Amino acid sequence: QVQLVESGGGMVQAGDSLRLSCAASGRTVSSYTMGWFRQAPGKEREFVAAISWSGTYYADSVKGRFTISRDNAKNTVYLQMNSLKPEDTAVYTCAQARNRYSGVYSPTQYGYWGQGTQVTVSS
Repeated sequence: QVQLVESGGGMVQAGDSLRLSCAASGRTVSSYTMGWFRQAPGKEREFVAAISWSGTYYADSVKGRFTISRDNAKNTVYLQMNSLKPEDTAVYTCAQARNRYSGVYSPTQYGYWGQGTQVTVSS
């Protein structure tokens, strides 16, 4: 059974950095696309970043500031967030794709989700 557990969220000031972690069990993170999504109150869930066999992918709003990576030995995916802005405030959730042929941008392509971790950026 697949289980994803996020950690690393917190409250920071604008310009600060955080690193989110997503520890997986049940399936290896190296075999399936892994994605990060976020959702702010009253807004739709949006794509943030993903990593697959073909490379890494980022939303325009975070490109150049966020970096997704994985440690296969630990079966863990990370999201390094630098130069945080108040608009980055949201619940961040990691997800694993349904299969090896799933896309990277749409949440409908992911079959397994973590519980989410709160990131709050003050100005």
